[in-house]
Amino acid sequence: MKRFWKEVDVSRQDDGWQVMLDGRAVKTQARNPQLLPTAPAARLVADEFAGQGEEIDPRSFFHRDIADFAIDIVRQDRAGHIDKLLAYAQTDTLCYRADPDEPLFRRQQEVWEPIVTACEAAHGMALERTSGIIHREQPETAVGALGRRLEREDDFTLAALVTLTSLATSLVVGLAALDDDADPAALYAAANLEEDWQAELWGQDYEAEQARNARLDAFTRAARFAEAVRAAPAEG
Repeated sequence: MKRFWKEVDVSRQDDGWQVMLDGRAVKTQARNPQLLPTAPAARLVADEFAGQGEEIDPRSFFHRDIADFAIDIVRQDRAGHIDKLLAYAQTDTLCYRADPDEPLFRRQQEVWEPIVTACEAAHGMALERTSGIIHREQPETAVGALGRRLEREDDFTLAALVTLTSLATSLVVGLAALDDDADPAALYAAANLEEDWQAELWGQDYEAEQARNARLDAFTRAARFAEAVRAAPAEG
């Protein structure tokens, strides 16, 4: 599809911020008003429109797609998406360790344990760790505490968190990416620790490396979007 706009602006509205193409407000893919909660979030979306060449690349609208997902999908079923996120807590990657006598276990303890203990301290609960792949149910108190945290988040942060958590296969990592001092690259490396460990031992082929880089890029963009929607709404 050819680019059909020349000017891209961000406009303050009563209910939020809106991207404007040649003075016309952008709508979501379901034709809802695409109102974003902060100016920084709107600018992320606006930059994607402004960065298009003569031909539109649909794959380059990462932040727009998260915004649309928040408005068109998450907002319609917040409880369902919170339940999906909590399901990741039940099988959280960071809670499943190698056997204690394996070298990989020491790496997991070094990298994963600080992230898990920080999550526990932040939410006043305790998560079960186990060795092996046999499922171990998490305590109801822990899942309940995480659920209450998720219920406090806005639709846009929840939408970003769905991407973060699914890429990491870890709600603990997803939530850590929302922290003010979060390092997305380090957090993704933690989530990908076992694959990186295997690559250190046996080498990594080109396709696997490209796939890892693509997932890291998506994780970083989702974290950037979450940071933008949590910025001061009055900015801009």
